Amino acid sequence: MKKILAILLSMAFSAFPDQPDGSKILKVLETNESLRDDVHATVSLTETRPGQGAKLIQCEYYRRDSDKSFVIAMTAPESDRGNGYLRQGDHFWMYRQNTRTFQHINRDESIGGSDARGQDFESRPLTQMYAPSKDAKGAELLRADTIGGVPCWRLEVRAIVSDVDYPRKTFWLRQDNLLLAKDQSFSTSGSLMHTGYYTKYQPIAGRQVPMRQVHVDEVEKGNRTLVDMTGMVVGRLDAKIFTKAWLESRSK
Repeated sequence: MKKILAILLSMAFSAFPDQPDGSKILKVLETNESLRDDVHATVSLTETRPGQGAKLIQCEYYRRDSDKSFVIAMTAPESDRGNGYLRQGDHFWMYRQNTRTFQHINRDESIGGSDARGQDFESRPLTQMYAPSKDAKGAELLRADTIGGVPCWRLEVRAIVSDVDYPRKTFWLRQDNLLLAKDQSFSTSGSLMHTGYYTKYQPIAGRQVPMRQVHVDEVEKGNRTLVDMTGMVVGRLDAKIFTKAWLESRSK
């Protein structure tokens, strides 16, 4: 599961009167992902794997884009309660409450043993990572499509940098409000790796927030993750939250 929470907040946009170009679609997605304010939410991930049943992972998530900071404080399962993760700028640490230690880790580190990665919780301008794909005649791979009978714009994009999760992606945005309805991620060879569905939005502080997402692992069939966000609060957070001392204090 990739980019589970890369889209935390979305703003409602008016639909394009005519078919837009791919660059405008990417810019809308990029604007949707950006945060004008700090945010705090409770995040629940229910992972289902064949033969293993369902696993519930919960955390408190705090994010401040002004200095690329976020905190993940684990609350469930009980074995992970008190653990956490802290990002400050380009530095990313994992905290273990049983040893009271912080370990510097990479962006692709698993969060709480789930399919989520640290990079899924960060914000990065989409237009710095992807550009619209084109056919042999140079036309953008953008067309009208439907998802569950809902008219959408379907855009294929390619990576323009090497440090991305997937070199190729496809986005479906609803034509009526330009909110993301679905995305798919592909390998270099074109194999489908991941599908995401954004099924429930809620207006919060003048924005449309994707409160429920479903992420399907297309490689390991049967693996899927349901993401629910609740108790979202938008507004300035205390700076002390984004520190090692605060995260450690949560486990005492």
